[in-house]
Amino acid sequence: MKVAIVGYGKMGKAIEQLALEAGHEISMIIDADNTSDLDKISPDNTDVAIEFSQPETAYDNITNLLNKGVKVVAGTTGWLDKYNQVIDLCDKKQGTFLYASNFSLGVNLFFKLNEWLANEMNNLEGFKAAMEEIHHLQKKDAPSGTAITTAERILSKNKNYSSWVNEPTDDKGVLPIISLREENVPGTHTVTYSSPLETIEVKHIAHDRKVFAQGVVKVAEWVAGQQGVLTISDFLNSK
Repeated sequence: MKVAIVGYGKMGKAIEQLALEAGHEISMIIDADNTSDLDKISPDNTDVAIEFSQPETAYDNITNLLNKGVKVVAGTTGWLDKYNQVIDLCDKKQGTFLYASNFSLGVNLFFKLNEWLANEMNNLEGFKAAMEEIHHLQKKDAPSGTAITTAERILSKNKNYSSWVNEPTDDKGVLPIISLREENVPGTHTVTYSSPLETIEVKHIAHDRKVFAQGVVKVAEWVAGQQGVLTISDFLNSK
């Protein structure tokens, strides 16, 4: 598989290493100092482009690639206000696109556990839900994409919450997310349901960013043979 890496930060470098170890070829690497080379990526030289840049550049990168017929796997967060526009473009171009806020298989089980727990909490009184996410100091968006995905899934399953906010709140119908930034933290996400008498906690801790990169490479291998708008659930259901 020929892979283009768009965004060559810590994640991009980890993806490059694992892709090469898996026997794949890196067709091109795009970073801040050679952004014009994005125009050189095409289906002729690239099977899948992996987009892990910055929130302010992700949308333009993704649409550029889709307009040229390049299959895209995207993990950059913080641009999802334009997600529906990307989906419309992918459909129009009959392209291939998969976005995930987190490519860790463990995190995707974490999502499912929290959906189940949120649903069960409809039948219990006295519990207040809250979330906390911790990431490295270089992460620009807050809350994290993974935290937003978790929150949205909780809202979809629990009738007691209608929205979330990225701050503490005493509003019973609002789910609070606390975002912390600390040195050398790949990603920690915690959901708690607390009552005066007990607390239930579900937590996922990433010990190394390679867990995300490994998932990205596996998903890209699968996306190379697919068509259309895809999700991480599609990938998991294919296994």
